[in-house]
Amino acid sequence: MEQSHTSALQLKHAGLERQIQEEQSRPLPDVAMIQSLKKRKLRIKEELAHI
Repeated sequence: MEQSHTSALQLKHAGLERQIQEEQSRPLPDVAMIQSLKKRKLRIKEELAHI
């Protein structure tokens, strides 16, 4: 159970990283969206650190 939860969080973290990279590569990136994605990514990273 714990392993599947960890795997799911890692997948979400990687997905958020991809979204951030995609948004940053756009000609006019949405800074607010990038900040929001980074906050979500940080929360997942913190959760992974406590497992």
